[in-house]
Amino acid sequence: MTVRVERSFEVDASPERIWEFIADPEFRARAISVVREYSVDDPDGRRATWHVALPIPFVNKTVTVETEDVTRRPPEYVKFVGSSRVLDVTGEHEIVETEDGTRLENSFVVDGKVPGVERFFKRNLDGELENLRTELEAQLRAQ
Repeated sequence: MTVRVERSFEVDASPERIWEFIADPEFRARAISVVREYSVDDPDGRRATWHVALPIPFVNKTVTVETEDVTRRPPEYVKFVGSSRVLDVTGEHEIVETEDGTRLENSFVVDGKVPGVERFFKRNLDGELENLRTELEAQLRAQ
């Protein structure tokens, strides 16, 4: 079973400022509550490793998810894929300039390889997207 969530939200910032955040795998990893540790694995920032702790049966230790940005179109679009022994994930972020600021359109697809993964993400992906929004807004305030 595959879980897909699509959400968008408005941000009072330029597309370029949103791009600085969303194209950075470190910022994306920090926003995900189940990512316990992460590392950016290349100087271009296209590959990152997440160490994910999923509170589900059959997964009693952190899972390593190797991620890579497969498409980047600055300052409007980034797509990443991640793979591990328990799940595959695809994330897409599109930055759309509006009259009042910017809309960030987000899509996540999680394909679980062990029981319970899809159920966990079905219940929690909305919250993870809210975490992304909160982290983005905090980063914008800090700049």
